[in-house]
Amino acid sequence: MNTSERSMQNRIASYKSWATTADRSARTAAARRRSHHDRFVEQARELHPGGTEKQIAAAAEALKKAHYTEMARRSAQARRIRSEMAKKNKAARVAQLLGDSGTSTAIA
Repeated sequence: MNTSERSMQNRIASYKSWATTADRSARTAAARRRSHHDRFVEQARELHPGGTEKQIAAAAEALKKAHYTEMARRSAQARRIRSEMAKKNKAARVAQLLGDSGTSTAIA
C-alpha cells in the first residue's frame, strides 16, 4: 500500500470513528484540558484576581485571540520576507546569467 492509499484508509477510519462517537465533547475533553486554553485562563486570573468566571472566560478568550493573531502576523511577515528574498535571489541569478552569457556580441 502506498502513502496515498494509507492516508485515505486512515481518513476513512477516522470518519467512521467520529460517526460512532455519541458525545464528541467528552471524547475531546482530555485534549482540551491539556491544551493551551489553561494557560490563557491562568493569565486571565492573574490579570483579574477578583473577576467572576464569566469575566475570566472573556479575558481568556481575548488573550487567546491576541496570541493567535500575533502568530498569524509573524507568519505573514516571515512569508513576505521569504518571498522578497526569493525575488532578489532570482533577479541576481538572472543578472549573473545575462552577464555570463556574452550579451555584448560584436556585429561583423
